[in-house]
Amino acid sequence: MNPKFYLWIVFLFVIPSSAQTAPVRIAPPPAPPSAAGPPIMDEDDARSRVEHDLEKKAAKERMEALRSDTDKLLKLSVELKSYVDKSDENVLSLDVIKKAEAIEKLAKSVKEKMKGPN
Repeated sequence: MNPKFYLWIVFLFVIPSSAQTAPVRIAPPPAPPSAAGPPIMDEDDARSRVEHDLEKKAAKERMEALRSDTDKLLKLSVELKSYVDKSDENVLSLDVIKKAEAIEKLAKSVKEKMKGPN
């Protein structure tokens, strides 16, 4: 056989196959999210989250104050009832009047707190 023939066979089969077996580059996997914290938020998201947290905290504090005030209101009402029961129809003590004024003031405060910050 002709040496040119062998040369053509080499060019036809060997060179194209070597070009096809070139190393394939694989992209590295994406970096895992950091365990340090949540994903980075933009400024508006951060501000709205802080405002929401503050509103939630204020509502919780308002409810605690309402519970405390209503407990005081109940206590004052029971005391007023006791003072009135001890008084007769002709004489009301100064303590009864002061207790009634304290109840009135506290009741207005509770009413305003129930309405909320608006």
